[in-house]
Amino acid sequence: MLASSRLQTIVWTSRIAEAEKFYGGVLGLPLKGKSHGALVYDVGGSDLRVSPVPSTQPSAHTVLGFAVPDIGTTIERLGERGVSLETFAGFPHDLAGILTMPDGAKVAWFKDPDGNLLSIVQYAA
Repeated sequence: MLASSRLQTIVWTSRIAEAEKFYGGVLGLPLKGKSHGALVYDVGGSDLRVSPVPSTQPSAHTVLGFAVPDIGTTIERLGERGVSLETFAGFPHDLAGILTMPDGAKVAWFKDPDGNLLSIVQYAA
């Protein structure tokens, strides 16, 4: 029933101005427009809605992820824009902060202004 629908991802923010600078400026996502106070970004043809709420608590787990062709270059560019990677105790991250999964995929995590955990992944060939 919904398989042919276009997916829309929603992330909550209690800091809409900071979120706009982060998602648009730091991450470089193109702003499609605003809808009912939400910022709507185009991400590979799908919509990411960053919706304002009075307060929010970040999830303990990843809320959205970006698949990229070259995680090293992406991390470097994010670092140049002030993004710090998150590492987790007990996981074998490399010196750059990347975790290589058993199937060869490489993953790194960072946070948005509300503390939401975001990931970037380079899938194995």
